[in-house]
Amino acid sequence: MAPAQAMLLAAGRGERMRPLTDTCPKPLLGVRGKPLLRHHLEALARGGFDRVVINTAWLGDQIEQAFGHALPLAGLEEPMRLAYSHEGRDFGAALETAGGIARALPLLDEVFWIAAGDVYMPGFEFSRHAYARFASGPTDAHLWLVPNPPHHPGGDFGLAADGRALNDAPVRHTYSTVGLYRRRFFDPLPMGNPEGIRAALGPMLRRAMDNGQVSAELWTGPWTDVGTPQRLAELNAT
Repeated sequence: MAPAQAMLLAAGRGERMRPLTDTCPKPLLGVRGKPLLRHHLEALARGGFDRVVINTAWLGDQIEQAFGHALPLAGLEEPMRLAYSHEGRDFGAALETAGGIARALPLLDEVFWIAAGDVYMPGFEFSRHAYARFASGPTDAHLWLVPNPPHHPGGDFGLAADGRALNDAPVRHTYSTVGLYRRRFFDPLPMGNPEGIRAALGPMLRRAMDNGQVSAELWTGPWTDVGTPQRLAELNAT
């Protein structure tokens, strides 16, 4: 398989979604008639991205069984090619966000999308224009921020007038989990993460922001972190 242009994060246990996630991985829970993760896959296909890596841990085999390795989707002439990084199978548990991405780096292109499989973001465009703009730019990561939801009022990062993401700012927004990254952003971790190092993404982003290596923009369309049964029920009731 040629290098993938996107990675979807689907390894979490989904503790706050129990008991729904006791027998079903959170990315496979139904949102408006289809598995949550499929919404991202369809959006990537509409953007013309045809190779995707999905990392798994909790009940990961169900995710591979649901989507397979060649998924026909509207917008692509050939089926989307899917590869899997089974952290649960390889290490017994998820490796956290940065650790999981580092594990999958050998499967990823020099520039790639990242999105969490438990976020519902209808209308977001994984565009070729944004991909090319980032690839030709100077930063190592570009984030899409969203207005702070009620359950996260303090936000995560600021946004400067020149498009830089800020570690510390009087006004902060929430990281949507969608971003574009270069492979070199993860150089602090071993390529392929053969030892299964668990590493969070937030501290790496903050260090990179302090060095001016992260840009960002604000997305004001619909966005939901489907983190509780109540939020899932609200999405499916509208």
